[in-house]
Amino acid sequence: MINDQLPGNLLCFSHLRWDFVVQRPQHLMNRFSRFLTVYFFEEPIFTTGGECYIAYIQKQPNLWICVPHLTESQNQEEINALQMFLLCSFFKKKRQEDFIFWYYTPMALGFSRSFNPKLVIYDCMDELSTFRFAPPTLKSEERKLFQKADIVFTGGYSLYEAKRNDHSNIHPFPSSIDKAHFEKARNCNAEPISQSVIPGPKIGYYGVIDERFDIDLVREIAEKRPGWQIILIGPIVKIDPGTLPRRNNIHYLGSQEYNDLPLFLSGWDVALIPFLINESTRFVSPTKTPEYLAAGRPVVSTPITDVIFHYESNGLIDIATDSDDFIAAIESKIKIYDKREWLQRVDQFLSDNSWDKTFNGMRSLLISTVGDRDDRRADAVLHAVKTIEILNAAPS
Repeated sequence: MINDQLPGNLLCFSHLRWDFVVQRPQHLMNRFSRFLTVYFFEEPIFTTGGECYIAYIQKQPNLWICVPHLTESQNQEEINALQMFLLCSFFKKKRQEDFIFWYYTPMALGFSRSFNPKLVIYDCMDELSTFRFAPPTLKSEERKLFQKADIVFTGGYSLYEAKRNDHSNIHPFPSSIDKAHFEKARNCNAEPISQSVIPGPKIGYYGVIDERFDIDLVREIAEKRPGWQIILIGPIVKIDPGTLPRRNNIHYLGSQEYNDLPLFLSGWDVALIPFLINESTRFVSPTKTPEYLAAGRPVVSTPITDVIFHYESNGLIDIATDSDDFIAAIESKIKIYDKREWLQRVDQFLSDNSWDKTFNGMRSLLISTVGDRDDRRADAVLHAVKTIEILNAAPS
């Protein structure tokens, strides 16, 4: 157990599936599972018939993925009622007060608000209300979650600045990194076969390809530099794959295992962050930025606020606004044969950045928060007892 003050279980409500793409939730929940039993509660899968149930998948000795299977429903109210029923069944032989509730999506509040865990955390990793297909009630549910949460974390500093007045106990924890894992790319000469057959120079991107991805920018770079090979790794979601550019020098390699990412990175000359600049990317803090750097890959990004604040301001990456700027920046990076001085600055910057440090910082705040909450409860009980004593002593 992390600390005697903390419960022994953590129930994490996530809008992201565990096996989708390794991101912030997986890094943190894996670390919590070393000390607590973690239940990672995914969004439901709908079926045409049969009973509703939760499928449990054990990933680690203390880490369980919980997937609700529901019959198809017509509205969110029915979906919430079914999930509340399943959650009640989950808690039949468990004590609610021995749980931490950890929210990545405010929408889970619709079926979990009536429970009373020891501690409620909202890890606000993105401004989900600006994403495509966001539920219309997401903003109102988030306001309710801010009221219920004991502590709030944000996935970046710009998001923290936007939310800091919404809660009295809110803390920024921007994207972190498993440095040792991605450093493997620096000394690796074994690219995966799917990439090794592609000639260079190779300009790469990995991550979700969705509405935030600047399709036109990538198309223009590929058209203007037909000798460059654009490598795109990751699932395509929430957009029509038919809208993506198709050229001989653009290669879609699909989703890849997290453990294999350094192998792909090892063959890249430059890494890209080609995000659109709009409301959906206003507060993003891409985890891939420090990962690219740890791999020793020069990075060119569109002007994302948190990327500028953390990395461009420290001279670690280049910012570009259009295809011509990107091409100029990429060409300047390809021509650099000796990266030792730059890598020294990268390593110095990343030396204080790790998921372990992020986890330990969050853990310390949880311990102090639950201690403060217990003190407040004890004071409230004492006040109630004294009030009763005074009333009993008063003449009738």
